[in-house]
Amino acid sequence: MAINNITTMNDVFNSQKMRDWTNPAGGAEKPGGDFKLEGFDEIAKVAPSEKSQSFSELLANQIMDVNKLQKEANTAIEKLVSGESKNIHETMLAVEKAEIAFKTMNQVRSKVIDAYKEVMRMQV
Repeated sequence: MAINNITTMNDVFNSQKMRDWTNPAGGAEKPGGDFKLEGFDEIAKVAPSEKSQSFSELLANQIMDVNKLQKEANTAIEKLVSGESKNIHETMLAVEKAEIAFKTMNQVRSKVIDAYKEVMRMQV
């Protein structure tokens, strides 16, 4: 049985013998009721967004966000150097945010390249 969403996950839990190990009372099943994981129903009720993003759109948006952080950091540095701003704390925060975002994006890039190489090595 494939798990397509949270509702099917609850169905899987109900169809399998998972009630015993999930019950903290030592395996006794609750009388008269199906098993439900708390909090999953609320997640399932959340409507999907009107416009779902493709992976390429998501990636492009994240790259633009990283670029925006880099530009904000550059602006903060320029203001500090020119004397327009004397708040070194905010400047350092902007620079660190941009650096962390760039490093994260670089790690994602490396993982994507590794995955591509792994797929290319597969023998069909």
